[in-house]
Amino acid sequence: MDLRAELLKSIWYAFTALDVEKSGKVSKSQLKVLSHNLYTVLCIPHDPVALEEHFRDDDDGPVSSQGYMPYLNKYILDKVEEGAFVKENFDELCWTLTAKKNYKPDRNGNSVVSHQDAFKLWCLFNFLSEDKYPLIMVPDEVEYLLKKICTAMNVELNSCELDDYLAQEPQGQGGLTVWQFLDMVNSGRFLRGMEQEAISMAVEEVYQEVIEDGYLWKKGQLRRNWSERWFMLKPSALSYYMSEERKEKKGSITLDKHCCVEVLPDRDGKRCMFCVKTSSRTYEMSASDTRQRQEWTLAIQTAIRLQAEGKKSLHKDLKQKRREQREQREQRKAAKEEETQRLRQLQEEKERKLQELELLKEAQRQAEILLQEEEQRRRQQHEEMQRTLEIQLREAEQARASMQAEMVLKEAEAEQQRKRILELEDMQERLQEALQQEVKARQDEEAVRYAQARLLAEEEEKLKQLMKLKEEQEEYIIKTQREKQVLKQEMENKNKCLEEAQKQLEEVRVNRQRVDQDVMVAQRKLRQASTNVKHWNVQMNRLMHPIGPGDKRTNVSGGVFAGYQPLLSRRDSSLK
Repeated sequence: MDLRAELLKSIWYAFTALDVEKSGKVSKSQLKVLSHNLYTVLCIPHDPVALEEHFRDDDDGPVSSQGYMPYLNKYILDKVEEGAFVKENFDELCWTLTAKKNYKPDRNGNSVVSHQDAFKLWCLFNFLSEDKYPLIMVPDEVEYLLKKICTAMNVELNSCELDDYLAQEPQGQGGLTVWQFLDMVNSGRFLRGMEQEAISMAVEEVYQEVIEDGYLWKKGQLRRNWSERWFMLKPSALSYYMSEERKEKKGSITLDKHCCVEVLPDRDGKRCMFCVKTSSRTYEMSASDTRQRQEWTLAIQTAIRLQAEGKKSLHKDLKQKRREQREQREQRKAAKEEETQRLRQLQEEKERKLQELELLKEAQRQAEILLQEEEQRRRQQHEEMQRTLEIQLREAEQARASMQAEMVLKEAEAEQQRKRILELEDMQERLQEALQQEVKARQDEEAVRYAQARLLAEEEEKLKQLMKLKEEQEEYIIKTQREKQVLKQEMENKNKCLEEAQKQLEEVRVNRQRVDQDVMVAQRKLRQASTNVKHWNVQMNRLMHPIGPGDKRTNVSGGVFAGYQPLLSRRDSSLK
């Protein structure tokens, strides 16, 4: 059980004590006070901002234990450091809260244990209780604790009386609560005749043994003087303080597997001496008596052994072993009960089978009687059946003869049926052939229809192309006719120009004759006239025939009409 689990047990009692209505919820103001006190006793720096933020007044209603746990874990338990606080003060705070509500000693002062002893028993109860809520102590742990207390007082516990008491006491979830346990101790039933002081000493001794702390004398290293210190034993270290309040820690002895404990002889006025040897130093200590020295040496040796084995505490280890033994006993008990139940079932099964066997024997006897009666009846029936069979045999012979005659007729009918079947089969084959031919013809017809559709589609496509060509041809013809009209107009214009040119040529000829006659007289005019004629011919040829690439120039001396022949031939070819 780790430190967090130990603290949670005490805090659980404080929380339930604040739950006045037993509804599982506590008011926020009370939780604020409880948290503030926990900060104080656990020596944790106060965080009022987180406290006010978590328990602000705008939240609805009181807080349950599940609602308080996140704050408790985050702001309190996660910050707790082992050895930084006095656990006894923490337990006293939680005991004060819960005892005020739940602990009810005898009002007349006849309680067996004092209030302080009840607190220590409450601490022992928390240490030995089960790790589940609500906290209970199983009967084995109750007996163990009472035996420890009785052993400390040198008395023997009456186990039978304890078993009777536990059998009569109502137990919730298989054990006693701490208040039932304290009531049982205060009843004096098991500590009858013992003084309160002796009981208090026994409780103190058991408490110190389980908590593992107490006063010892320690010899200093430098000054070599003896000082009384409060020692606290843990599996990993033996710490010592100025007093049992553990406010001022003076030092710590680290325990490991290399440490050892030795008993020393009495010297320097000190008795019951022993020492703890570590790898670096030897610590000398003195106990108050031989028994206390033996307890301390044994406890320190056990702590060293547990440290070497990786365990936490002797009493925690013993508690875990007792728990495992209880679980093993319960398992064996459950197995034994299961075996007993199985044997009982087998016995019942055996008795049931014996009863069934008796019933079977009785049924067998009745079956034999019925079998004899059945045999006699069967014999009678056999005789009657034999007579009946003889009669039926004669009738069968007669029926056989009639059946043979019918068989002959049936065979003839069967032969006719076979012939008919052959004919039908032949007809079926012919029908199948005709059907196949029809199917083939239909397939051919489908193929022809497909080809015809394809040809029609091609023909339609070609027709569209032809119509398109026809439209293009008509457009071309219209265009050609327009060009022809234009050319005809040009021909007419050119013919007019030609006629005018011919007239001018005639005039030139006339002039030429006139000039020839007057050549001797006016040579200068003749040359001028010839030059004009040549120039006119060149201009006419240029107008009638545009000069193209590669065209040869027409000889002027060829006459005026020589330039018109190629032009007329090209016009005729374009018109064609």
